[in-house]
Amino acid sequence: MADPRFFHRAGPFSLQALAAISDARLADPASGGSVIDDVAPLETAGPRDVTFFANVKYADAFAVSRAGAAFVSSRMASRAPDGMALLIAGDPYKAFALAAQAFYPPPPIVAGRPPSAVIDPSASVPDDCEIGANAVIEAGARLGKRCQIGPNTTIGANVEIGDDCRIAANVTVSHCLMGDRVVLHPGVRIGQPGFGFAPDREVPVKVPQLGRVIIGDDVDIGANTTIDRGSGHDTEIGQGTMIDNLVQIGHSVTVGRGCILVSQVGVSGSTKFGDHVAVGGQAGFVGHVKIGDGARIGAQAGVIRDVPPGTTIGGYPAVPMRQWLRQVAMLDRLTNKKDE
Repeated sequence: MADPRFFHRAGPFSLQALAAISDARLADPASGGSVIDDVAPLETAGPRDVTFFANVKYADAFAVSRAGAAFVSSRMASRAPDGMALLIAGDPYKAFALAAQAFYPPPPIVAGRPPSAVIDPSASVPDDCEIGANAVIEAGARLGKRCQIGPNTTIGANVEIGDDCRIAANVTVSHCLMGDRVVLHPGVRIGQPGFGFAPDREVPVKVPQLGRVIIGDDVDIGANTTIDRGSGHDTEIGQGTMIDNLVQIGHSVTVGRGCILVSQVGVSGSTKFGDHVAVGGQAGFVGHVKIGDGARIGAQAGVIRDVPPGTTIGGYPAVPMRQWLRQVAMLDRLTNKKDE
């Protein structure tokens, strides 16, 4: 059970309601009236909890789980212990996530403006927004309806923010146009100048960064991530993209729709991602490369050339994943042979 000091639980929900929420079906329709109080992992779930089973590595834990119900695929259903109600789903983890969202929705916005907040008279801030202590909203900024601005956060001049955005504490946003339902976690930096300079024998000459950051609807950006504004062309983050903590995105980068960037990824300027690209932790990209739709980039990969759509790559310099695995295996054999 989640700690009630930090998480407010909704519900309970019937299994029939959870099936509807998660687009699952009940293996036994007669169980639809059973009531579930919470979500929980396989190992700790009890008779009033719902869990999920999606990875065969956890088959033993699933077989002895005390959960009252579980999301599971049809091919794994036979591994369930007796008496467990089953919700059959094509993607059990996704179904569980939808159920967990129902049990633990975001906390409601509490409209208000503390005396310590500094809001320029020319800024547009609807009355239904929640503004944190010491927040600063500069001249000409426009907030949508039901937005949340955390403590010590600064929204720069003329920034535009859509409806239902949640911007946490200690965030800075400048030179940015933001869609609806965007989430910025603590410490995010949006719109600072990109790292642009012209070489010179004495000292590098800084190039003015004259673009913006355009963020689509439903983007989620993790703590302490930085997204530079464009140098000329805008920096763009596509609808529904999820960016983890401590990611660096350089100037004039384009990230498509529904992409996933895991922590400590570094993207150099003018790189272009297609839609639904997935990037593992600590991967790095040189500037001006193009990453095709649906490409998958392994953790710690070094990407120095274009990646075709649908390709999975890894290693440094990054190559197709099977090739990289063969290289690793060959190197291992060579070093072991030398040691003999």
